[in-house]
Amino acid sequence: RSQKPFRIWGNTFYVGPHGLSSILITSDRGHVLIDGALPESAKQIAANIQSLGFRLADVKLILNSHVHFDHAGGIAELQRMSGARVEASEWSAKVLSHGGIGKGDPQFAGGTPISPVANVKTFRDDEQIRVGEIVITAHLTPGHTPGGTTWTWKSCERVACRNMVYADSLAPISSDGFRFSSSRDYPHALADFEKSFAFLETVPCDVLITNHPEASSLWDRLQSRDKGVTPDPMVNLSGCREFARQSRTSLRERLAEEHVQGEHHSK
Repeated sequence: RSQKPFRIWGNTFYVGPHGLSSILITSDRGHVLIDGALPESAKQIAANIQSLGFRLADVKLILNSHVHFDHAGGIAELQRMSGARVEASEWSAKVLSHGGIGKGDPQFAGGTPISPVANVKTFRDDEQIRVGEIVITAHLTPGHTPGGTTWTWKSCERVACRNMVYADSLAPISSDGFRFSSSRDYPHALADFEKSFAFLETVPCDVLITNHPEASSLWDRLQSRDKGVTPDPMVNLSGCREFARQSRTSLRERLAEEHVQGEHHSK
């Protein structure tokens, strides 16, 4: 579903379709795009960027939260249209480069493959990446996939600068037959989730954006802002901690289900 693009805070804009986030961070010397949504979303994202008055050719860097088709599916086409470089975590970069679905992905069986992306570079955990005046930091937050990444940067409106967090999904969703509690292909899934929860509980976080916008109540916050509610509802200092709490609860419930299923099979 199409979505009119809008400013989230300062130089940070929402340019994705309604149900899948794609975020543009702008500067006078080039822009950063995070996530490409579905393959068929690429043209819509490009049109949204241009409707805000920015040139697609000024998108110099494309980043990703995780390499499922609904967040990475449009990256190959967006790279082709813009000429931007693409950077990803080591695990995600392999999937992007080869296309398909990554081994160890909880949704490996029956997942939708992605198109290969050319010349993908890799970064380290906590590495800062620069485009113009933009300084964006990569934080590995695996669990949903082994290569999941959360992004942080600062955006300013006049003198008010905010800590922006684009959080990867931490939902324990899988193909049938996958067990987070005992997977040969992803044996450290639970430790990865714990690392990611701990990060989100402690990261400086003024404005939380999630790759599924409803996971951080983005539409409710936008509606409140449009009604003139003050202070700006986009700012929620407890947003990341609440997101981590909800994700912990989801994982606990999933592990309880796996335990019950395991007992059932052992009888």
